[in-house]
Amino acid sequence: MLLWWFRHIGDPTTYLGEEISSYLAWHPLDHIHWELARPAPGGGAGEGARFRIVEAFDRRPEFYVDTTETVEKLDDTGIRLVRRLCGVPVFQLEHTWSACAQGTHYVSVLDLGARSPLLATVNRHLITRVFPERMARAWVVHNVEEVGVLEHLLPDVLRQRPDAVDTAP
Repeated sequence: MLLWWFRHIGDPTTYLGEEISSYLAWHPLDHIHWELARPAPGGGAGEGARFRIVEAFDRRPEFYVDTTETVEKLDDTGIRLVRRLCGVPVFQLEHTWSACAQGTHYVSVLDLGARSPLLATVNRHLITRVFPERMARAWVVHNVEEVGVLEHLLPDVLRQRPDAVDTAP
């Protein structure tokens, strides 16, 4: 179900009686825009695609994000969005999921900065100017809110999509 969701995140859906992007329905307060900036080599929103994401954590203009990331992984186990600088990852957001007794175990990890000491200046810029601690804390709340809504949103979205393949978790 989650793999299907991320492959169709920009598709329209009916939410509160209005047709909107599934991405906007996912977090209608913080999400502003999603687009497929570049399709995957095989087409659509798969590995190799680039997602443009526009949002404002906690609905605050100082936490506004307009970014385009590469989908380096999208499979039955999760999705990973990556931004590289000179080939070195400086931003990674990875959502992983697996079946468990209660339904689905879902973990999100945001990795900000490069592991290379040569990029210490870049890391300092990222954590002081681009994504400071207050913004990171707002992102954590945002992420809990959006992941928490999936268990309620996805069944409704899938009922509207008879073309969705078997999406049992």
